[in-house]
Amino acid sequence: MFLELTQYLVDIVQGLGYMGIVLLMAVESSFIPFPSEVVMIPAGYLASKGEMNLLLVIVSGLTGSMIGAYVNYFGALWIGRRFLDKYGRYFFISPETLDKVDGFFLRHGAISTFTGRLIPGVRQLISIPAGLGRMNLSLFSLYTALGAGIWGAVLALIGYFIGDNEALIGKYLKEITMITAGVVAVIIALYVWRSKSSIHKL
Repeated sequence: MFLELTQYLVDIVQGLGYMGIVLLMAVESSFIPFPSEVVMIPAGYLASKGEMNLLLVIVSGLTGSMIGAYVNYFGALWIGRRFLDKYGRYFFISPETLDKVDGFFLRHGAISTFTGRLIPGVRQLISIPAGLGRMNLSLFSLYTALGAGIWGAVLALIGYFIGDNEALIGKYLKEITMITAGVVAVIIALYVWRSKSSIHKL
């Protein structure tokens, strides 16, 4: 099944080129999430064969991720937030709760967005609470780009170096996911420690 899906996506990317990567990653990063590895790894493999440029593959993946992230962010901001402001009380979401969400993303939006883009199952969805919480757009864009760019580059490099070996891909993906989770945990722990230290100094 994985091989069939991979070959299908390789064919799409070959047919549409870099625009195919942009479109697929935009879908992956928005409201129809599917694993980004099934897009970026095959694209990296095509780069290793000289059929694409690795840097342009990474840039295309990042562009698509940003488009999808903006779809979720502005959808949540313009539709979801207005809906909750008007009807949230019927779903036990009070104005005070929404104020707390705003406050959270004002104080912790950067770290939440950056680390969220590195966590499987969360990376596609973190843009929604950011939009609901009216996170500053410039900060949202910066930290989304950092997180999405790192992850996309890692996947493209896996495809570039071992894209024709399914067993190695599975092995390295698992290891990289575990390492990333560990790094994210350390970043969050340091952030919490630093925040508490700052409070105690006041």
